[in-house]
Amino acid sequence: MTTGKISIAQHYHERTKYDPKTIATKSQGLDWSRQPTPFKEYRLGISFDLKPYLTEKSETIANSAEDDWLRRLSRLLFCTYGLTAKMLTMTGEPVYLRAAPSAGGLYPAEVYLISRGTPFLPAGLYNYQPKTHSLIQFWEKQVWTELQTACFWHPVLNNTQLAIVTTAIFYRSAWRYQDRAYRRIYLDTGHLLGNIELAGALTDYRPHLIGGFSDRALNELLYIDSEQEGTTIVIPLADLLDPQQNLPLAATALPSPIDTNYPRIPDGELIGYFQQATEISAEPEKIEVTNQPSLEDKYNFPFCLKVSTVIEPIDWGENQELLENTILRRRSTRTYNGANLTLNELKALLDFTYQPQHYIEQNLDRSPDYFDLSLIETFIAVSGVDGLEEGCYYYAPKAQELRQIRFKNFRRELYYLCLQQELGRDAAAVLFHTADLKTAVAKYGDRVYRYLHLDAGHLGQKLNLAAIRLNLGVSGIGGFFDDQVNEVLGIPTDEAVLYITTLGRPR
Repeated sequence: MTTGKISIAQHYHERTKYDPKTIATKSQGLDWSRQPTPFKEYRLGISFDLKPYLTEKSETIANSAEDDWLRRLSRLLFCTYGLTAKMLTMTGEPVYLRAAPSAGGLYPAEVYLISRGTPFLPAGLYNYQPKTHSLIQFWEKQVWTELQTACFWHPVLNNTQLAIVTTAIFYRSAWRYQDRAYRRIYLDTGHLLGNIELAGALTDYRPHLIGGFSDRALNELLYIDSEQEGTTIVIPLADLLDPQQNLPLAATALPSPIDTNYPRIPDGELIGYFQQATEISAEPEKIEVTNQPSLEDKYNFPFCLKVSTVIEPIDWGENQELLENTILRRRSTRTYNGANLTLNELKALLDFTYQPQHYIEQNLDRSPDYFDLSLIETFIAVSGVDGLEEGCYYYAPKAQELRQIRFKNFRRELYYLCLQQELGRDAAAVLFHTADLKTAVAKYGDRVYRYLHLDAGHLGQKLNLAAIRLNLGVSGIGGFFDDQVNEVLGIPTDEAVLYITTLGRPR
């Protein structure tokens, strides 16, 4: 890693930390007249209505091969990012909720579909329209070769016919969260990845994640203004009903350069500079990333209490309707009643999130695609779990055990750390995802900041869905006093806090 100034990823993380002494200066009043719309509109294009294909059997359409194919695609997109609720505000304006959670309900992510040309969906570029559950084809020509070129000829694109591409419209989140919005944007996109993984299991698609691509080429391919919107991830969809597409896992996390020569960047311009600084312009040397577990977890504190987390997997039912219903009824909990969880409930949450191999019999184990989970650590502050002593624990996923590192009830501190949100105080357990940012940058360059938050959001969505399945409360928190988390919980200062998930019983 280059010596001298810290990299732009480390600079961004330090600069966007919340601190009790400076948070007031970072808080700005919201200009409601400039609130962005969470929906992208196209004036021209061909619309493909997917609503008739949401039901398993329809009296209005025949059950042909085309209908079955469109039904799978409709279900996949709806469970990924479809509208699941409509609420009216005090002004009478509707607010729509989606299958994937988003910080502040701002939904900065856009979902595009690229078709190579199938018997049932012509070649071209499509934008998913959640408001109408439809696809709008805004470019009718074949662009698959351009997609392959932009993804440096990733092998999974050789035989696949469809690819989802997600982007972020930065101002949708920055309007409220200013420069810290970049963190939330990639966490939100990670939530989408969690949904795509499981929705793929429901519809016989195998998502493959491509995080290393030519950003400029993808932005140009999608005809987006890179000053306002940027590509975040490419997800080829392997159709498991076609044996030629049933390919081995091949996630791609390519490194970007390390930028230590950045200028003084004014507030409000940090997100744009950081996104461009983490772009890849030419194919770098590939890094082999394996999801096979190593022999040891990172931390093995001496003389600590160790509690096994091995438990029977959550039962999602034979026909997987429970999973689909859970995705569609997921909501972020607003308040907890302060009651305890059981140790078995906490174990089940961890098992579903971190031990996908236990779900083979339920056809939910598709070897979930992450960029590099070896870079992410998990700590849990336990305030109220029956059968588990209060304190802070390190979760060791490879050993499947909790390792206690502090002995104290942290409710008061958690309330403070979570910006005086009662969710932190009243939760039975608060889970923290962290990463050694310096080590991560040395491996992948500054682009690793994207990968870390995508993976943390992906894990967070798995926690969300497991909690809802168990009728528990759950809510992610992206705003917190960064350095104070390390101090209070006694976790190493090298661990940059990425994401917080609160767990408890809903009021």
